[in-house]
Amino acid sequence: MKFSVFLPPQAKNNPVPVVTFLSGLTCTHENCTTKAGAYAAAAREGIAIVAPDTSPRGDHVPDEESSYDFGKGAGFYINATQEPWAQNYRMENYIVDDLNALICSSFPVIRERQGIFGHSMGGHGALTLYLKYPDLYQSVSAFSPIVAPSEVPWGQKAFSGYLGDDIQEWKKHDACALMKTCNHRSGFSSILIDQGLSDQFLEEQLKPHLFKEACEEAGQKLTLRMQDEYDHSYYFIQSFVDDHVTHHAHILASSR
Repeated sequence: MKFSVFLPPQAKNNPVPVVTFLSGLTCTHENCTTKAGAYAAAAREGIAIVAPDTSPRGDHVPDEESSYDFGKGAGFYINATQEPWAQNYRMENYIVDDLNALICSSFPVIRERQGIFGHSMGGHGALTLYLKYPDLYQSVSAFSPIVAPSEVPWGQKAFSGYLGDDIQEWKKHDACALMKTCNHRSGFSSILIDQGLSDQFLEEQLKPHLFKEACEEAGQKLTLRMQDEYDHSYYFIQSFVDDHVTHHAHILASSR
């Protein structure tokens, strides 16, 4: 597995806040690195950006070669419990523990000022890890996230394969289900989500209205922007990524 780290010029003098970007299905660390267009805004705001891979790699790692949405390139940022996936597909621990420890010990970043964002499957990962690890991540945003994986084909395929058939286990990795277990979140920072209205996956796989309803129920502040004529591509991300970097910078600047 590979990852990339962008350091802004401010990091030459002092440690800086850090934001992790989680990419979507079929992607590697290179998609964000070469296509997102986030680094100009990150340089201006003094934010480091980490871009990890989306799954384990290597010839010894199990894969389902006929499926783009399961196996390599589709780790879903969870820890698999089912064989043959359980040994290698431990993406939650990788992002939160292993990679984070490496980044914080090897680069001039501030561990106490971290955010997370992502696209599609990575948007799912960003929202769920933010909700599960509030002591680690102070800010979150997403592009076209899978907000209710327990209820859509992409998530149901991945969760049944990695976690088995217990739907209660699935809900531990479902942003809508996690949000519904939260109470009194009015004091938490706002979540930013951008969703294209011409996204071919909007109705079947993404369903952002479900997350909006869950946030309203929990008292969580949410900015959900439905962008006319935009699709699911990295051109969509490029168009609004500056807003996301600024969103994280403002929250992390005031966090302790």
